[in-house]
Amino acid sequence: MKNNLEDIVKKLIDAKILVIGDLALDEMVYGDTERISREAPVLILQHTHTNFILGGASNAAHNVSKINKGKVSVIGIIGEDYQAQDLINAFKKADINCDSLVVDKDRKTITKTRISGSCSHSITQQIVRIDRQTNAPISEDTENKLIEKIIKLIPEHDAVILSDYHIGTLTDKIIKVVVDTANKYGKKVIVDAQRNLDRYKGVYSMTPNLPDSQKHVGFYLKNKSDFKKAGNILMSQTNAEAVLITCGADGMVVIEDNGDKYTHIPVFNKSEVFDVTGAGDTVTALYTLSLAVGAKPVEAAIIGNIAAGIVVKQFGCATTNIQEILAAIPENINLEY
Repeated sequence: MKNNLEDIVKKLIDAKILVIGDLALDEMVYGDTERISREAPVLILQHTHTNFILGGASNAAHNVSKINKGKVSVIGIIGEDYQAQDLINAFKKADINCDSLVVDKDRKTITKTRISGSCSHSITQQIVRIDRQTNAPISEDTENKLIEKIIKLIPEHDAVILSDYHIGTLTDKIIKVVVDTANKYGKKVIVDAQRNLDRYKGVYSMTPNLPDSQKHVGFYLKNKSDFKKAGNILMSQTNAEAVLITCGADGMVVIEDNGDKYTHIPVFNKSEVFDVTGAGDTVTALYTLSLAVGAKPVEAAIIGNIAAGIVVKQFGCATTNIQEILAAIPENINLEY
C-alpha cells in the first residue's frame, strides 16, 4: 500500500481545485505587556507585529495551494472594507487565484482578529478575539453573481470543495447549482460542514467530524455498527458515495456502500499535538486532491490523515507539502474493516 500511496501523492501537484464557501481572514495581533491602564483595569500591550493568515474556507484553499503549486481558485464574498484588501493580499501571497471574489458593500469581509500578549517570563497567550462577519442571508443579487462565477469555473477544475462555516455564502440554491454543474462535467464535490449535512444532496463525499456527525444523526458513535448506521443515514440523505468521519486522536472512519463498508484509519506517526486549528481543512484539502487524481476514498482519507498529523505539530492554521507527506507515509498501515 505504501508504494500506491506514494504514487498518488506524487500526482497531487496536477489536480486543479475550486474552493467555494465562507472565505475568512485571521488577523493575528501581537504585543508585549507594558502596564495596567489608568483608564480602567485592563492590560496595555505595546504592539510588536501583525500576521495575516487565511482562515475558514480560505484555509482549505491555502492547504491545496501548498500541495499543487497554486492550481486553486476561490469563489466567495468580500465587503467594501480594508479587511477585503488584506484578504486579497493574503490570497496572492499564498498563490491562490482570487479573481472570482464577489464584492457586497452590505456585508463585512469575514475576519477573526486575535489579540495576544506576552511578557519576559511567560509564553504568548491569546487575550481576546474579535469577529467581523455578517450573519444575515446574502442578497439575491450577490447570490446570482456567485452562481455566474460557479458555472464558469467548475469546468476548468478537477474537483470542488464546499467549505461551509455557516456565515451565509452557501445557500440552498448555490449548493444545487454547484452539484448540478459538477455532475454535468463529471467533477467530484466534497463538503466540509458542521451542521445541516442533509442539505448537500448529490455530492460525492463529505468530511464531518465526530461530534457534528453524532449531533446530526442523533446518537453516539461508539462502535462499528454505530458508524455504519450513521454513514447509511448520511448517504441516504445526500446520495453521497462515501462519508469520511474524522475522530481526532482516534483517527478517522470511511463509510461506503450505503453503510455496508466500514474502514477505520488510525492516527499515524503519533507525537505531541501543539494545535488542531485548521486540521479539518487540511484533511478536506488532501482528501479532495487525492480523489481528483483517481484515489479511492480510503486511500484519499489515509493521505488526509497523514497530512493532518503533520500540521497539528505547528501552531495556528498550518499547511504541509508533498515532500513532508511522502516522508511521513508509514511502512505498515493497519486498517480495521
